[in-house]
Amino acid sequence: MHMEANRVGENGVSATRGKGLSVTLWILQGLLAALFLFSGAMKFIMSVEQMTKGTSLSGGFIHFIGVCELLGGIGLVLPALLRIMPILTPIAASCLVIIMIGATYISLPMGKAAIGPAVFGLLLAFVAYGRFRLRPIAPK
Repeated sequence: MHMEANRVGENGVSATRGKGLSVTLWILQGLLAALFLFSGAMKFIMSVEQMTKGTSLSGGFIHFIGVCELLGGIGLVLPALLRIMPILTPIAASCLVIIMIGATYISLPMGKAAIGPAVFGLLLAFVAYGRFRLRPIAPK
């Protein structure tokens, strides 16, 4: 019989459902990390004139956001993967949520363009909650 499927862990998540949730979180972490690594790198590859066209944000601020995105992208995967201070993974996700709130706000005048940052922010919030509460990763 499948006794394990009915056993409930300390977080109230069954063993079977917990594994699926863990896989889902890892997939999201990897995809979001790739997105933010690419987005952060593009803020240094593109010229400042291209990045600031049509916005009131300065080139320095956009570079700052790029650094935050690069560090956040690394933080979504590396600490959890190496199990060295894995608490940094949900913290990185939480910090990226703040960036996505700002990106959504900046994108609101463009209409439907605000949907992308809002969706990514919600996915990041799910990763943060999942790694803080539902399926935290134990350190070495």
